[in-house]
Amino acid sequence: MNMKSLILIGLFAISGMFAAWYPQVDFAEKESMILDAVVRFLDAYHFSPKTIDDDFSEKTYELYLDYIDNGKRFLTELEIKELDAFKTQIDDQVNLRTTGFFDLSMEKLEYGHERAKLIFSKLIETDIPLSSQRNIEMDSEKRSFVKDEKELEQFWLDMLSYDLIDRIKEKQENQKDSLEKLSFDELKVKATEEMKESYEDWFTRLDKTKRSDYFETYVNTLTHVYDPHSDYFNPKEKEDFDIRMGGKLKGIGARLVADGEYTKVTEIIPGGPAWKGKELQANDLIMKVRQKGEEEAINIQGMRVDEVVTYIRGEPGTVVFLTVKSTDGEVKVIEIERDEVIIDEGFAKSLILDFPEVSENIGYIKLPRFYDSFEGKVGNSCAKDVAAEIEKLKENNVNGIILDLRNNGGGSLRDVVTMSGLFIEDGPIVQVKPRNKKAYLYKDQDDEVQYTGPLIVMVNQFSASASEILAAAVQDYNRAIVVGSKSTFGKGTVQRFVDLDEAFRGDDKFKPLGNLKISMQKFYRVNGGSTQLKGVVPDIILPDNYHYIETGEKDYDYAMDWSEIDEVEYSQSTYNINDMDYYVSRSAARIADDENFQLVLENAKRLKEIRDDSSYPLDYNSYVEKMDERKEASDKFKDLYDIDIENLKIHNLEQDLASLESDESKKARNDEWLKGVQKDFYLTEVMHIMSDLISHN
Repeated sequence: MNMKSLILIGLFAISGMFAAWYPQVDFAEKESMILDAVVRFLDAYHFSPKTIDDDFSEKTYELYLDYIDNGKRFLTELEIKELDAFKTQIDDQVNLRTTGFFDLSMEKLEYGHERAKLIFSKLIETDIPLSSQRNIEMDSEKRSFVKDEKELEQFWLDMLSYDLIDRIKEKQENQKDSLEKLSFDELKVKATEEMKESYEDWFTRLDKTKRSDYFETYVNTLTHVYDPHSDYFNPKEKEDFDIRMGGKLKGIGARLVADGEYTKVTEIIPGGPAWKGKELQANDLIMKVRQKGEEEAINIQGMRVDEVVTYIRGEPGTVVFLTVKSTDGEVKVIEIERDEVIIDEGFAKSLILDFPEVSENIGYIKLPRFYDSFEGKVGNSCAKDVAAEIEKLKENNVNGIILDLRNNGGGSLRDVVTMSGLFIEDGPIVQVKPRNKKAYLYKDQDDEVQYTGPLIVMVNQFSASASEILAAAVQDYNRAIVVGSKSTFGKGTVQRFVDLDEAFRGDDKFKPLGNLKISMQKFYRVNGGSTQLKGVVPDIILPDNYHYIETGEKDYDYAMDWSEIDEVEYSQSTYNINDMDYYVSRSAARIADDENFQLVLENAKRLKEIRDDSSYPLDYNSYVEKMDERKEASDKFKDLYDIDIENLKIHNLEQDLASLESDESKKARNDEWLKGVQKDFYLTEVMHIMSDLISHN
C-alpha cells in the first residue's frame, strides 16, 4: 500500500471518529465550531499534544499580543493590564469554546487603532522634528509597551520623525544626478505629503480588517503554541494553497506569509524573476510596494497577505519595486520585472564542471525541491529525474558528482527515500515516528546502486525537511561528504491537512469551516537522532552571510524539541569516506587563505552588528552620518557574489543541447542559470574537496 493510500485511509478514519463523537451538534456560532474542531483535532493527532492549562494560556497570551500589536504602536500598559486578567484564563475559555478574551482584545485593539489614527492626524499637521536628541528603537522585541497615551503620542512622534528623516534622505540621494534639485525644505514638504498619504492608506486598510481575520490569528496563536508548522487555513487560503502547489504563477516568484505587521518571504521559487535577480531572499520582510510609473510606494504594514499579493502579482513585463528589510536589519529597495514562473525551473538539472589543475569532469546536479506528481504533472518525480541526470553524467564518464540541495525546502518523502537509494545498495533511509507509536522505517528496497563514485552533497541553512533526510542519510552511511553552512534548517516534522467540516455531521450553515495543517509525525535519522531543531551539521562548514545570525527552526517560538530514538542497523559497501579529518583540515586551511571566504566572514560580522544595532538617531545629520557609514562599509562587499570565477569551466551536457537549442525560452533560462553558477565561488572550494576525495580516499 502506498503512502497516499495510507493518508486517505487515515483521513477517512478521522472523519468517522469525529462523526461518532458528535452525533448531533448544533453550535450557535461559527467561531465556536472552528475553535472546537481545531482543539479536538490537535488533541487527537498532534505529535506533541499539549495540556491546555495555565501555562498554555500564558504562552498563548504573550504570542497573541505579539501577533496583534507586533510594533507596540496601538496598545498601552493600561490596556495590557486589563487583558492581563485573562492571562491564565484563556485555557478555561478554550476548553469551554468561548471567546471572552478574544472579544476584549478586539475591543482594545479597535480602540487602539482609532486612537493611533487620531494621534497621527494630529501630529502630521505639526512641524515634525528632524533634529531631536532622542533615539528610536526599531526592534520591537527590545521595547516594552508604553505606559500611557502621553508616551504613546511621543512614540508616534518619534516614529514619524524617523520615517520622515529616512524619506528626505532617500529623496536627496535620488536627485543627486538631477539637473533641477529641490531645496531641503521642499523635499521635506514633499516627503511629508507622501508620508501622510501612505499612513492614511494604511489606516484605511486597518479599518477594512474583519473580525474573522483576527479570529484566524487567534486560532493560529493556539496552533503555534503546539508548534510553528501547525496552521489553520480558512477556505480561501486552502484554495490558494492548492493553486500554488500546481500550475503556473505570474508575478515575482516568491511565496509569502504574514509575519506580525509585515509580509515575510518564505521561499524564492527557482526560475522566477526574484530568483534570477538574486536580491530578494527567504526571510526578508516586505514593507512597501510600488508599481513602475507610480511615485508613491504603498505601505503594506498590517495588510493581509492576500491583499499584498494583489499588489505584487502582475502581468509579465511589468515592474514592481519592493522595499524590504532583510534578516540583518538592512532596508533596501528591490526592482523586479514580473514574469511567468516556469515550473520546470524547479526540476533537477545537471552540468559538467572543470576546474583545471584541481578537478575536472565533475558532474553537478542542482535539485531546487523534492517535487512529485501530486503537484499536478502526471509521472513527475524528482527521484526519477535525478536518476536520469546521473545516467547522463555516467555516460560522460564523470569523476565525481556534486548534488546541490542549497535552498531546497523539501517536499516528497517518497522521492527522497528513492533518491537516497540511488547511492547505496539497500537499507533504511529515515525513521518516521507518529505520536505514542513505534517509529516505522522508510527503506531503499532494491540492491541496485545507480552511482558508486565520489559524492558531495551541498546544503545551507535553508535546506529543510526532505533535504535534511537525504543529507543525514548519506552522512550516517558515510557515503558522501556533506558541505555547507553551520547547519541545515532543522525542520524534522511531518504535516497533514484535515478538513474541519469532518468534525461535524450534516450540512451546517456555517460550513465550510476550513482546514487544519497538523504536525503529526517526526523524522529521525537512521542513527536515532532527530533532524528537528538541530538540523544536519555538515562535515565541512563553509561560511556565509548568516554565519553569526541564528536562522531556521530554532528561530521560531515553540518549535518542537530535538529528541532521539533507537538507531537501526544500517551499512553500505558502495563507497565509504575514509579519514574525514583529512578533508576537514585541508578545507579549513584553504578557507583561511581564501579572500572571498574571509570577506564573507567579515561581512557576516558586519550584518550581525547591523542587526544588533537597531537604535537610530532622530537627528537628520546624525542619521545620515550613520547610514552613510553603513553604506561605505557595505561597498566593500557589493561585488562579492557578482564576480565570474575565471578558472571554473561550465558545460551543458551534450545530451541536453538539442533540447536547449530548440526552445528559445528554455535556452534563455539555461543561460541565466549558467551565469549564476559561474559566479558561485562556493563551488571552487567544493571542487577542491572533490579533488581531495578522489586522490585520497
